Order: sequence, then C-alpha cells, then structure tokens
Amino acid sequence: MRSEASESSSWLRRRVNLLRGSTALVAAVASVLLLATPAAAHSYSATVYAMLTEIEPGLVRTVLDVEYVLLATDGARKMNDAQFERDAYDDVQASGQDPTKLTTRVLEAHSATVLGYVLPRYALSVVGKSDAPACPTALAEPYAITYYDAVPHARLVIDTDCRGQVSGDRTVYRISTGLFPGTEPGGKTTTVVTYDLNAGSGVASLDTDTNPTFTTAQDWPSRMGEFFVLGAKHLMFGLDHILFLLALIVASRQLRDIVMVTTAFTVAHSVTFILAALGVVSVPAIIVEPLIALSIAVVALWYLWRRWREGKVVPNASTETSGRGIATLTRADWLRIAVVFGFGLVHGIGFAGALGINEQFSWGLLGALLVFNLGIEAAQLTIILLAFPLLMLVRTRAPRVGDVAALTVSAVVAVVGFVWFAQRLAGA
Repeated sequence: MRSEASESSSWLRRRVNLLRGSTALVAAVASVLLLATPAAAHSYSATVYAMLTEIEPGLVRTVLDVEYVLLATDGARKMNDAQFERDAYDDVQASGQDPTKLTTRVLEAHSATVLGYVLPRYALSVVGKSDAPACPTALAEPYAITYYDAVPHARLVIDTDCRGQVSGDRTVYRISTGLFPGTEPGGKTTTVVTYDLNAGSGVASLDTDTNPTFTTAQDWPSRMGEFFVLGAKHLMFGLDHILFLLALIVASRQLRDIVMVTTAFTVAHSVTFILAALGVVSVPAIIVEPLIALSIAVVALWYLWRRWREGKVVPNASTETSGRGIATLTRADWLRIAVVFGFGLVHGIGFAGALGINEQFSWGLLGALLVFNLGIEAAQLTIILLAFPLLMLVRTRAPRVGDVAALTVSAVVAVVGFVWFAQRLAGA
C-alpha cells in the first residue's frame, strides 16, 4: 500500500515538474518569437507594378504604380526633400489615415522630387544597342492614386522614346529597376512587369536587390523560374504561414491526418489565391491579416483542446497510428478538415496580397500565378517532409518527449497567434 502511495506521489511530482517546465518553455519561446517578429509576421515587401504597351515601334508607354508611402519616405530622403515627407505625412493624417481619400496634391507639389527619384531608376533600353544610353523618358499623363489591396500607389504614366534606336517592329527591350533597394525593415522590393509589345507579351518578376533586370526575349522557363522561387521564398519567410503549417503538423498523429489537412489547406488557398490575384475576389488586408493570425491560434488550440478532452498526458502511439483509413474519419475529423479548409481560403487571399497582383485574367498572368503557387507548395511539402517524420520518430521512440514537444509547440503557436490577432486588430 505504501509502495503504491509512494509511486503515485512520485508520478504526481513528475507531472507537476513536467507542467512547470512546459509552461516555462512556452513562455520563453513565445517571448522570443513575439520580440523578434512584427505583428505582420512578414518581412516588409514593397511592390511596384509596371504595365508596358508599345504605342508605335520604339515608343513604349509604361503605367508605373509605386507605393505612395515609400515614395514619400525612402524617395524623399534619397532626394533630400524632407518637406515632401512632411507634406505626405500631413496628407495622410488629414485624410483620417483613410488611403481612399488621398489626392495627387502632394505629388504635384513635389513633382521634381518624384520624377527625379523614379525616372533614373526605371530604365528601358534596346537590346543590341550596348553603346546607346537608356532611352529618354517623360511623364505622359497627370499623376493618379491607385490601390492594390488597399495600399495607395502613386501612378506615373511614362513614355519611353526608343524610336531613334529601333529598326523594324520586333524590338527586344531590356527593363531595369533600381526602385527602393534594401527596403526596411529587412524586406525587398518586387516589381511585377506585365508587357504587351510588338515583339511579344508576358509577365516577369524583378527584385531590386538581387534580380533587377530582364529582357523581353527572356525565355518562358527562366521567367517562370523566378516566380517559382518567389513563391517558395514567400512561404519560407512568412512566419505566420509557417506557424499555421507547424500547428497542423504537430496535431497530426498519423500520415493520414497530415495528408488530409494539408490537402484541404492546399486546395483552399490555391483557389482563393488565383481568384484574388486575377481580381475576381477582393478582401481588404485589414480583414485578412487578423483572420490569418486567428487561424494560427485556433488550429493550435484545437490540438490542445482535443488532448484535454482525452484526459491523458502520454498518448499510446500504437493505438493512435494503427488501422485507421479515410473511411473511418469521425465527425471531429471532418470538422477539423472543414476548419482548415476555411482558413486555407483566407491564407490564399494573403498569398495573393503578398504577390500584389490584382489584374484581369490573361493566360500569361495565369501561368505566372500557377508557377508561383507551385513554389508555395514545394516549400510547404519540404517543411512537412522534414518535420513530420521527425515528430513521428520521436513519438514512437520516446512518447513522453514527443508529447511534451507537441503540447509545447501548440501552446507557443496559440499564444503567438492570439497576440498577433490582437495586434492586427489594434493596427486596423
């Protein structure tokens, strides 16, 4: 009897110590994550949009949309025009921080600064004319304000005159960007180029710091390869999407579980990503970003709630991973899949917002979007193939360690998700 009481007391002490250790670990890891990452959970990325058409052989018109705030901060500082930055700040404040109420007044007042910054950093030249300078450019229409995912952009309609350098109507052009290099904090500037020229049409992606130039004769695989890498990088460096995926992994106790939920997530986010990027679906970031944060917390809490209902600390791995197929899915399984699918729809809109394309349907654009999405899927699959087998191995060889790790990770992810949700609501 004493032996049983002693054993029970020892078991209880171990559980208390385990709980204390897990709680401390959760607090420590959550603190590090929250201190190290902003509420947006993405490295800030600026997006510039360039839409090119050839009015006549050698005369190219570019509709260039540049982020208003970056132009009025990074651009103003580069041009030593502090008044431009102050006027833009006052304009934003006077509009009640409602971007839809911004006007072109400040752009017009500081036109010399705007053109002085943008025109030398957006260049169009004729391939094969190595000795010739970049073709001269000039503003062709008045300024305008446009919006991408509720982010105001300054629209500059620019004519580039290469008529003195072309022969025939099948000219190949080189397009280069130097806009907003090394965007802070820790971000980058992507220029999405859509062109419809006499020599051909297509879509390309430029990075000011690492890939600032392309030619309109660049082959399709090369251009699509850039979109593939862009998609993979977005998932790899988007901490909110990583945490959501991690919550799905630790909550899956067998291969069937992770296959079902990630398939639901993939299908859902692929659908809304394509629709949102093509302009069919439009949901403001002010709604999408808090919902993404909430999805992280809910999926993590789902696992913790299920474990609490089961009323046990150490799962029996042999019973959890045996003899269950799709036909044996319970109501709770289907509900979890449905919830993940619903949140996947939201994440898809977030992916589209990060790419920044919001154009009407075209086959060239659709191809770029599909390849971008393949990059996301490749990164997602890589994470699953690395993390899930490792987790299963630990759960099989050391069930208690695997269980504590899963509980700790889920708790950390839930805390971070809820804090981000609150921060994003406050920011909205």
